[in-house]
Amino acid sequence: MATPAFEEIAETFDFLDDWEDRYRHVIDLGKAFPPLPDALKVPATKVEGCASQVWIVPKIEGEGATARFDFAGESDAMIVRGLIAVLHALYSGLTVAEVGRVDAVAELGRLGLNEHLSSQRSNGVRAMVERIRRVSAEAAAQ
Repeated sequence: MATPAFEEIAETFDFLDDWEDRYRHVIDLGKAFPPLPDALKVPATKVEGCASQVWIVPKIEGEGATARFDFAGESDAMIVRGLIAVLHALYSGLTVAEVGRVDAVAELGRLGLNEHLSSQRSNGVRAMVERIRRVSAEAAAQ
């Protein structure tokens, strides 16, 4: 269950043969991702378990399982900022109930990220996905 924005990233990755080109594309996605205001870079929005500094700020419109999920985020590492942009493409616009049904490991696996990220980066992505899923599950239960 991937969004059109994520499918576009997957298609671009299919087109790019070289992992270095894919890596640059992820960094470019991060550069294009809107910055997070400093006022939102607080302990409550910081994602623990990431080697770099990462902040995720959920935005939920509506109530219950049909509420729409979105988030803002940022990192002090360019590749991680790009990974935030990839996760944004994967989840943004889904209902909070749909967020819980996304198989992030499989979807990100389509991009080959699991094979090319360090274990620390992979742990960071897992921590971001867990935060997104937890926030969505809490919103769906309201």
